[in-house]
Amino acid sequence: MGTWEHTAGLWHGDEADKGIKTGPDARFFGLSAKLDKAFTSGDKELVVQYSVKHEQDLDCGGAYIKLMPGNVDQAKFGGDTPYSVMFGPDICGSSNKKTHVILHSDKKDENLLITKEVSTETDNLTHLYTLVVRPDNTFEVFIDNKSVRAGKLEEEFEFLLDKEIKDPEASKPEDWVDEAKIQDPEDQMPEGYDDIPEEIADPDAKKPEDWDDEDDGEWEAPMAENPDFKGPWRPKMIDNPEYKGNGITL
Repeated sequence: MGTWEHTAGLWHGDEADKGIKTGPDARFFGLSAKLDKAFTSGDKELVVQYSVKHEQDLDCGGAYIKLMPGNVDQAKFGGDTPYSVMFGPDICGSSNKKTHVILHSDKKDENLLITKEVSTETDNLTHLYTLVVRPDNTFEVFIDNKSVRAGKLEEEFEFLLDKEIKDPEASKPEDWVDEAKIQDPEDQMPEGYDDIPEEIADPDAKKPEDWDDEDDGEWEAPMAENPDFKGPWRPKMIDNPEYKGNGITL
């Protein structure tokens, strides 16, 4: 784990205007603060807002903020700690550049990532990130007070359960047949099919002029693929008259 610094950073307008800064590179950093009491936004907007400045060319890293349930053991706080909201920029390589917006679903017991990626800023200036979740089940993401994504929660996150599921009471009948095709019982292997060799002596090969049977032994033509060989015989496939479908139940 890396250690935090309390500093105004490399560039600032007021040296007294300080914030938390990650120290050494290639470390994990975590910081938590317990609220005095639990809260619910109820009929008010929930606003998560903070500023981030990457003072170096960030190769792979992020600066997330999370809202967690009140029973979290802060001494064991880490990446696997359950949370309700995760929000903030993530940059890793040239292709992964986005602002994470993740909301926890109690019904599904899953963390749901927004289905459409939200852009992020990649320069070394300070940027203000804001997430607003409204009581009418809509949300909006702002970067530097500019709206970059907005919509309905049920349309941008997979909160809703599937409209249809497989019937848990249904089971495949004992006489159900899944095989759409079967071997033709009337198809017979042609006589002599198994006698056709895979390779034959190359009919175009000729004995070299300097070949000496006494010194080199009896000359034999090299082997070549037999154009008449068709591989192992298999009966042709026909439609199965007993086929009833693939067995999917709804």
